[in-house]
Amino acid sequence: MSNELDLHQDVAQLTEVLLNVESVSGTEKPLADAVEAALRQLPHLQVLRNGDAIVARTQLGRPERVILAGHLDTVPLPTVEGSRGTVPASWDGEVLYGRGATDMKGGVAVQLALAATLPQPTKDVTFVFSDHEEVEAAKSGLGRLVRDHRDWLQADFGILLEPTNGTVEGGCNGTMRFDVNTHGVAAHSARSWMGSNAIHAAAGILDRLRDYQPRTVAVDGLDYRESLNAVKIRGGTAGNVIPDACVVELNYRFAPDKTPDQAEAHVREVLEGFEVVRTDAAAGARPGLNAPAAASFAAAVGAEPKPKYGWTDVARLSELGIPAVNFGPGDALLAHSDDEHVAAADIRACLSVLTNWLR
Repeated sequence: MSNELDLHQDVAQLTEVLLNVESVSGTEKPLADAVEAALRQLPHLQVLRNGDAIVARTQLGRPERVILAGHLDTVPLPTVEGSRGTVPASWDGEVLYGRGATDMKGGVAVQLALAATLPQPTKDVTFVFSDHEEVEAAKSGLGRLVRDHRDWLQADFGILLEPTNGTVEGGCNGTMRFDVNTHGVAAHSARSWMGSNAIHAAAGILDRLRDYQPRTVAVDGLDYRESLNAVKIRGGTAGNVIPDACVVELNYRFAPDKTPDQAEAHVREVLEGFEVVRTDAAAGARPGLNAPAAASFAAAVGAEPKPKYGWTDVARLSELGIPAVNFGPGDALLAHSDDEHVAAADIRACLSVLTNWLR
């Protein structure tokens, strides 16, 4: 099947085409190739590429430049039989099902439609289509652009088209991962008194996490809910061996009033006495709604802005000094679900808002 993209077709139909090009993190190249090829057909855009990240820019000399950003990759396909959030996509009336429907190929379709249909926006626009957003921060395509081509990302304001149900969501929580290790002594399970069970020793970690009361933190007028959870446990070597090591993996989502180091200090305080190793971290972003472009965009959307609880690439833009918000089609609660879907009307409405604002 050809991956050629028609950027002038109905934006919901374009979303279906994007969904049908599987792009689980690490396999974005076919979709990146298709996006690059389609954008190079538009003479009003300068098109650049770094790995599987594509950047396209108008060069109109406007006094203000806006970034519209999104990621091409998805999480892996569902493994549950009968799931509809897979590839290829499918329709149920005016609802589109498929992996990435909400996170975030509906938003990518809106970016591409805007790139094709607005050759003379009132602001210069930089369209960013990045790879490797759904995996560890070290692999991030946008992070790579920040390191290698900071000049491609100069802007006064940014909009990340992550799913927000068509509402402006300011900033985002930070995210951090830890390994909490326990140690024991290996022994034959028939003579368990000769050893010390490292998995049993992890019970104290789980007790503290169960009793932990997450906080809600007000930042620049928006309330960010935090969370600290075990997400995976590793331990044991065989069915007849007392385990001598166990690892509890944690994920901490922290409000953007903290730096990663401050967030780490909090986790270490909660788990004092245990061996805690930080394995990954990404700072959050403050709401950024005080910037003039952000205020005008929020007014154009018309709904009361909300906080973004999940981590998004607005944090990378914020680190560059670019105030940024999230705004895109679809319900974030459906992201990564086995029946991921988005309403065609929501994709079209998102395109309409951005078109009117950029005109």
